[in-house]
Amino acid sequence: MSLAESLASVDARIAEAVRASGRAPSEITRIVVTKFHPEHVISDLAALGVHDIGENRQQELTRKHDALGGLDVRWHFIGQAQTKKARAIRAAADVVHSVDRERIADALHRADPSGDPLDVFLQINLTDDPARGGVDPAGAAALAEHVLRECPSLTLRGVMAVAPLDEPPARAFERLASIAADVRSVAPEATAISAGMTGDFAEAIAHGATHLRIGSAITGPRPTHD
Repeated sequence: MSLAESLASVDARIAEAVRASGRAPSEITRIVVTKFHPEHVISDLAALGVHDIGENRQQELTRKHDALGGLDVRWHFIGQAQTKKARAIRAAADVVHSVDRERIADALHRADPSGDPLDVFLQINLTDDPARGGVDPAGAAALAEHVLRECPSLTLRGVMAVAPLDEPPARAFERLASIAADVRSVAPEATAISAGMTGDFAEAIAHGATHLRIGSAITGPRPTHD
């Protein structure tokens, strides 16, 4: 199946899930994750009308952003963020989906405090493992307050999460929707929910997801190296 065919197939499935949920297609942003794929795949996607590209690693994001600066795409950083890489992430990303602690929010803000606002999502840990990326759900509202109060160059868009493997995705996304409501209680404009990947985006859409992160279903298997 060609890249265009794969993209059309996924978009048809997204449209079906949107209709089933009674929502409007305009509410959904489809992010194509291009981890490990070469730059020409992103160029090909842009030629097919894709405007949102996701990358997991700072070095790869930076390289591709610098090589493809002329493309009309928004760069989403969706991997685990490290404070020492905050400046490089901010220089290349239009959106960061993985703010999970005050230190990374502060580092992203300090990287360019008077520059163009950076859209951010709070990453929520939906597992029982504190070592996993993401803020504990009980601390999400407090982290949102910190971003609003201490990081004026960041624009809080909403929350992000990955459904745990040992839980039905619908149940996980239902919990995420509740956490998103808690965040909106302190940040009313943070209405977005980044959730749903190739295997569970229909359930995510049904529970309010606005941003889907889809990779191999569109791009094919990832190469084993850059």
